[in-house]
Amino acid sequence: MPALATPAYAQSAVAAGAEPAVAPPADDEIVVTGTRAPGRSRLDSVSPVDVLGGEALRAQGTTELADALATIAPSIDFPRQAAVDGTDAIRPATLRGLSPDQTLVLINGTRAHPSALLNINGSVGRGSAAVDLNTIPTIALDRVEVLREGASAQYGSDAIAGVVNLRLREARSGGGAAVTFGRFVTEYDAARTSRSARDGEALTVSGWQGFGIGADGFLTVSGEYVTRQPINRADIDPRGPAPQRIRARFGDPEVEQGTVYVNAAVPLGDAGWTAYANGGFQQRDSESAAFPRVAGAGNLNAEAVRGVYPDGFLPLIGTRSRDYNATGGIRGELGGWNTDLTVSYGRNTIDFATRNSANATYGNATLTDFDSGRLTYDQLVTGLDVAREYSFGAAVINVAAGGEYRREGFKIGAGQPESYNRAPGAAATLGSGAQGFLGFQPANEVDVHRSNGSIYADVEARLWDRLIIGVAARGETYSDFGETATAKLSARYDVAPWLAFRGSVSTGFRAPSLQQQYYTSTQTLVTGNQILETGLYPVSSDIARALGAVPLDAEKSRNYSLGTVIRAGGFSLTVDAYRIRIRDQIALSENIQSTASPAVAALLAPFGVQAARFFINGITTTTKGLDVVAAYTLRTDALGSFNLSAAANLNDIKVIRIPTSTATLNPAPSLFGRNRILTIEDGTPATKLVGSVDWRLEGFGATMRAIHYGNVLQPGTTAASDIDTGRHTLIDLEARYRFNDQVSLAIGADNLFDVYPAISPATLNNNGVTAFPYYSPFGFNGRQIYGRLNLAW
Repeated sequence: MPALATPAYAQSAVAAGAEPAVAPPADDEIVVTGTRAPGRSRLDSVSPVDVLGGEALRAQGTTELADALATIAPSIDFPRQAAVDGTDAIRPATLRGLSPDQTLVLINGTRAHPSALLNINGSVGRGSAAVDLNTIPTIALDRVEVLREGASAQYGSDAIAGVVNLRLREARSGGGAAVTFGRFVTEYDAARTSRSARDGEALTVSGWQGFGIGADGFLTVSGEYVTRQPINRADIDPRGPAPQRIRARFGDPEVEQGTVYVNAAVPLGDAGWTAYANGGFQQRDSESAAFPRVAGAGNLNAEAVRGVYPDGFLPLIGTRSRDYNATGGIRGELGGWNTDLTVSYGRNTIDFATRNSANATYGNATLTDFDSGRLTYDQLVTGLDVAREYSFGAAVINVAAGGEYRREGFKIGAGQPESYNRAPGAAATLGSGAQGFLGFQPANEVDVHRSNGSIYADVEARLWDRLIIGVAARGETYSDFGETATAKLSARYDVAPWLAFRGSVSTGFRAPSLQQQYYTSTQTLVTGNQILETGLYPVSSDIARALGAVPLDAEKSRNYSLGTVIRAGGFSLTVDAYRIRIRDQIALSENIQSTASPAVAALLAPFGVQAARFFINGITTTTKGLDVVAAYTLRTDALGSFNLSAAANLNDIKVIRIPTSTATLNPAPSLFGRNRILTIEDGTPATKLVGSVDWRLEGFGATMRAIHYGNVLQPGTTAASDIDTGRHTLIDLEARYRFNDQVSLAIGADNLFDVYPAISPATLNNNGVTAFPYYSPFGFNGRQIYGRLNLAW
């Protein structure tokens, strides 16, 4: 629910482009995330909150919000992955190494909707359906507030790791534009080749404009257009006839997208009430690659269509994501209570297409492009929040309460028949449907909804000017799995003006998503004259229930944090330790195959299914870590000003329990392989350090940033097939010159020294598709050089 705070409608006319600095937020900047008491600054808050200014987000080579956040906030990771189907295009971010869907995302304090995509392949965040941060352009943002603390009692489901609150621009006048162009200029060593690459050209054109409405209202319109060419870091493919060459495409996909955002507020007469609204639309077309089908190398599907593809083919997976959101509301004072009534609607649709492919069962009569189906998710949220301050002598108590109603929907639509079926009389050795991405079938179609309601109370008391105590409680009821309750106790004590201690204890939860409950995808296999199915089935299906699947329950957490705040002059330091225990965590099982045991074979036989997997509760994890954030501002007469910052996240995740049985199988075949467990534990860096220096002198400026990533493991089925990315430090450098108040220019390089994750040739895919691990905390793109022209008016 939105935090209650008085908005600041005016904004400096210094535009996105003319931003000459990447200064950290002022220590006295007011935050609205993690507290409903007015007037709390970043360093005065009871909870650890990072305030990431829009200037810092935009002063980088990347124009993706998730990537920009991960560059400057060590607690946030944005793993870059490839060859994982839809997750290539819609990549999730993580907070404190936890699952992407265990972080709540807000836009101006209102819950954002997740993507329709369910990550089901071997990526970090497997099994999650998370908010796509890259649907919000950085040009539209004033700042981002990151609450690094469990907050389910304050905000509801998903806020186990914390909360990311995206605060949109608010301006009555002024405007700006920016044009950024970059490309990768790199050299890399793979197992079979060393090569130079010049690719991934990216053009971003963005702008914003503020308009006054009446005497005090505002309308801010922001827009962005992005086109990015694909990146390829594949290796030489040893299969097929000579000459051997690179046949795969492994790396970031091709992207073209356009986004529009608006943010507005208008006072309603003289009664102190304000109407507000914000919303956005984005269309993103993306195209990534599957594994190549090589002719002359024993691939029967490639051989069957040699008349169409004499040398084989590289299937391409296209996605068209349309993302909508709109929020409106009124706020003001009613009977002495600050009151905020909000209605928000969000929707995401993803259309899949398989191109440059074939349905080998049709032979040379095959289509080459296929409509492979659609996913749709939508969310309606209505919330009412009230808050009021009471004074009792020196004590000030802020009381807040409210309720929320949310309705969610999820749909799967089938693709065209040729994307999934088999031609009559086709050989049993040929795979069904479109190669690379099998279309959704009519049997996969779903159209489901659920609703939930919640109420909360939140009391924060400042006592004797030194002690703050906060208590929050929340109750929720869901139409599908029942009720849950959470609570939070937090406190802060200021020992002196320069030293404070803070801490909290809370419980949290995350409701199982509709995608986890109802997503299904199947494949048809033929053995002899028998057609067998294998795939992912919802827990409500007959197949999953036969294997012992039961309705999913909410994940539950217990969070502890303890920290300190130190400040003196231009120096500030926060240190926060945390421990998070999550039980009943939801995860996607391995395929349970009929060959596992006679009991499994007997359960699956009536359905003609060879193997099945489904979601299951039961994983328990503990996460322990430390966040350190330091900043210092130094101003000199001769050398200009220096903003110095250093931050670290030390994070350790352990899986301490996994389910070994289902309702009907005890013991069950392996439900979670070692690779799934190790991805949870080691899929994000245990150590991440970020240090930066920002310098300004008259019209000149420069920023140098160093980012250290600890080792990340891509586990295999055995220890011998594990791949470590290694420990690496990347250097980013940007130089700027401001010609006048309207025009400035920046040039820079991300990953200046062209660092790549380590490779282990003996354990990588031996067909040359993957020259690097499937995922890496900083990707496998190499050095990017870029320039940015900024305009302001």
